[in-house]
Amino acid sequence: MSAVTWTVTGTPIGPLLLAATDQGLVNVVFHADERTARAALERLAARLGGEPVEAAENPLLTGTVRQLRAYFAGSLREFGLELDWSLSAGFNRRVLRELATGVPYGAVVGYQDLADRVGEPGAARAVGTAMGSNPLPVVVPCHRVVESGGGIGGFGGGRETKRALLALEGVLPPPLF
Repeated sequence: MSAVTWTVTGTPIGPLLLAATDQGLVNVVFHADERTARAALERLAARLGGEPVEAAENPLLTGTVRQLRAYFAGSLREFGLELDWSLSAGFNRRVLRELATGVPYGAVVGYQDLADRVGEPGAARAVGTAMGSNPLPVVVPCHRVVESGGGIGGFGGGRETKRALLALEGVLPPPLF
């Protein structure tokens, strides 16, 4: 059982719930309105044990908020945060770790290429599943994974959010309106 602290911060892509344990940032949740945040905190309590505690002054959370602000301002290209990987395991964790370390700001990678990088040729669909299970979106940049045919692919935060993140990183042109 790990003690979980959390806060919600506003961003250009909407409110994000940030949750941390003593090991590091454990969860980032898109569209964190009251109902979404409550459901996410219930899932965290069930998975990690104990009741999450709101703690905006937690140094890890304040550091995460500071880095997210810098990222959205265009002045941060690589997050320097301790991460708690306890919400992912096995293949999914291997894929997400490769994504976090091997696909830099402003770059994209195909689902199949990412499968090849973790030594699982033919596992492109499983990579898609790993992206959908990413507990740390934005920080572990699943928005950088695209279809080999040129499509942007799916995204747990919604395709408009994915387009906005890719535009921020210069991969796509900014939306016209």
